[in-house]
Amino acid sequence: MTEENNNTFRHVMPLQIRFNDVDKFGHVNNTIFFQFYDTAKTDYFASVCKGVDWERVAIVVVKIEAEFLAQIKAGSHIAARTRVFKMGHKSFHLEQDVIDTDTQEVKCRCMSVMVLYDLVHQQTMPFPDEWRQAISEYDGLE
Repeated sequence: MTEENNNTFRHVMPLQIRFNDVDKFGHVNNTIFFQFYDTAKTDYFASVCKGVDWERVAIVVVKIEAEFLAQIKAGSHIAARTRVFKMGHKSFHLEQDVIDTDTQEVKCRCMSVMVLYDLVHQQTMPFPDEWRQAISEYDGLE
């Protein structure tokens, strides 16, 4: 997994650990992290790219990679951090992690490549200029 040098995240979303997120070993099951990442990226795009018609546009994961660094136990205080670190014509690279908000320890890191998808025409689509500008300004991309 490629680790980016710029670990500045503007988007930080507190997460709640639910009863059934914890497995019989007393820690958050690794499959739950992907639900955390989905929740955070949904909030990221709702915050950064206003007015998206989600009936016409989707964001599709084409590659995802997670590195589990430390366990999370029930009762921990956690948050997901999200940022776009690279944008192409139709795709972008998203970096996310889950941190312990008390210690700032990174518990898991996730890198994904995503594409924009036109649900009406059933094909990938280029980034709308307003999305590109909003993301670039928000995450400090050139």
